[in-house]
Amino acid sequence: MMLDLDGIDRTDDRPPYRQIAAILRQQIKSGRLAAGEKLPSESALIEHFGVARMTVRQAVQELRGEGLVIPEHGKGVFVRSAPPVRRLASDRFARRHRDAGKSAFLAETEAAGQKPQVDRIRVTNEPAGADIARRLRLTEGDRIVVRSRRYLADGRPVEIATSFIPESIAKGTPIAATDTGPGGIYGRIEDAGHTLARFVEEVSARMPTPDERKALDLGAGTPVITLTRTAFDAEGTAVEVCDTVKAASAFVLEYDFPAR
Repeated sequence: MMLDLDGIDRTDDRPPYRQIAAILRQQIKSGRLAAGEKLPSESALIEHFGVARMTVRQAVQELRGEGLVIPEHGKGVFVRSAPPVRRLASDRFARRHRDAGKSAFLAETEAAGQKPQVDRIRVTNEPAGADIARRLRLTEGDRIVVRSRRYLADGRPVEIATSFIPESIAKGTPIAATDTGPGGIYGRIEDAGHTLARFVEEVSARMPTPDERKALDLGAGTPVITLTRTAFDAEGTAVEVCDTVKAASAFVLEYDFPAR
């Protein structure tokens, strides 16, 4: 690859590896190094910048830690393809989507012009732990149906979700089966006579666990958004708690609410 990169500034207080990382980062952010493109080889970078091999490796490691590049064994280091940013607004829970047979994820993904997919679906019946029991206003140990799954957009994993539904609502319905049918979990909850009225969401951010990194195919140093949502029906009954772990680079959370 022909290099068209600035050199390092020996008067700069930053160590050379950070300067090299900054130069390559700018190339990636500007699109001059496009997604899927191979970075210059170690030897080319060493020759261009006039530094030791370890300095180049430290620079590349910094970019790996930010999730900007990914190594492929025997091939080199490539610019990582970033998933398109998808805005998550409250509209995704609108009843019209359920009436059209669309779950919230299906509605939001199609709105972003992407193809939705769900895999790794697992359904169990378990006793409620203390936190979930508190959120669902149950007694610890009461039976709940637990649904875990992974969501993909255009084939790329972007989210892991686990829903907790009281057994009294889910038992004998498709909620307790692998396929919940058109409209997803919320469609079936409303079919059971619980008209959804409001949602409460708690949002935070953290670094992923090793299992989450693997499931979401995240680069080292890439954070996740965690969102815990509780759904309430028109009577004020908590009918579902959903814990989600989202790839932070894939989402913007958008909230539209009145000033009153």
